[in-house]
Amino acid sequence: MDRRGFLKSSGGAMAALTAAQYSRVKGANERVNVACVGVRGRGKNHVEYFGKHPGSVVATVVDIDQAVGEQAVQHAMKFQSEKPKEAKDLRVMLEDKTIDAVSIATPNHWHALATIWACQAGKDVYCEKPASHNIFEGRKMVEAARKYNRIVQIGHQSRTTAHKIRAIELLREGVIGEVYMARGLCFKRRKAIGRNEATDIPAGVDYEMWLGPAEERAFKENRFHYNWHWYWDFGNGDIGNQGVHEMDIARWGLGKTDLPRFVYSSGGHFISDDDQQTPNTQQAIFDYDDSQVVFEVRGLLTGGEADMQPNLPRDNNTVGNTFLGSEGFMTVNAAGFHTYLGETHEPGPSMKYQEDGQYSSEPHVDNFLAAVKSRNHRDLTCDVLEGHLSAALCHLANTSYRVQRRLEFDPRTETFV
Repeated sequence: MDRRGFLKSSGGAMAALTAAQYSRVKGANERVNVACVGVRGRGKNHVEYFGKHPGSVVATVVDIDQAVGEQAVQHAMKFQSEKPKEAKDLRVMLEDKTIDAVSIATPNHWHALATIWACQAGKDVYCEKPASHNIFEGRKMVEAARKYNRIVQIGHQSRTTAHKIRAIELLREGVIGEVYMARGLCFKRRKAIGRNEATDIPAGVDYEMWLGPAEERAFKENRFHYNWHWYWDFGNGDIGNQGVHEMDIARWGLGKTDLPRFVYSSGGHFISDDDQQTPNTQQAIFDYDDSQVVFEVRGLLTGGEADMQPNLPRDNNTVGNTFLGSEGFMTVNAAGFHTYLGETHEPGPSMKYQEDGQYSSEPHVDNFLAAVKSRNHRDLTCDVLEGHLSAALCHLANTSYRVQRRLEFDPRTETFV
């Protein structure tokens, strides 16, 4: 089946499913039946979170790789007594009226289609970051969630992490004065993926389904598991992988609920001679009327910035945010936040993540399941609209990088001028 045929037949298959057919409000003591789609890596974490949560059960695992699916079933049995069903085709799962919610940890190019189909089938959705593969798809995800009255949470766990919530509260209260810049750092060491020739598709892998809405490509080992992040057809580079977490915090801290009018991004794929398409070094500037977001990606060896330094000897990563204001600055990362005030950088309010005891994904899953019960998307800490806007910043940067010039953008229509 070619790409056009895939899209045509797939859309037709889901068009007959409506929210009215499948939607039902869960009782206060009734567990949510969850189908986990894409269960390798991050998806395996989803199996654990929903399997051990008292308010949910993993009813089905869906993966195009049979071996991965079988392993996920065994993993789920560590946390629950019920054995999940297995499926390779998510459309088969979506026809199951007993499934209440779908968790999605597929490659990025599948996020929008899987989310929209799930909404049409009356399922709520927990989708990993980035929300979308491009700006258009992200907006369509928001529209589907609203049209079918679905609860759609995006996996920006920082929104449900106590020390980061407190940091944003202090910014709102003016702890560093008027904030004029949010600087996001994604200094995460990424080693070369090498060069591969096309090979036969591994046994047990439904590669046609894995490609899904993407263009047809021959199978190559170094653009399959995880390395798909570094190919434009399937991923968004590290700015849309690890970086989108920090991009979300930057936008959150600035209090921006729209997109900027101008963006410029540059960089390159330096040092490594391999098949990677996305940059391993990238800078982006987003101009709002009263402030800026400045973002930087470094996948090569580097130092840190401000009081955020590489986590040696464990790794070479420096990942976090710095907020600059008229009265001082704040740094925020996984370890906590710190403020430095006045001309002499006197230490101000700070908080370590150990103090809140919630630096994990469990609170984000708790929040999602609570919203599934309440049926109010405003109860979500990261509703699909928030996820769309933060992912869109990454897409804006990548678009500017690829056309190699500064771009003007209309936030109202979400189109380039």
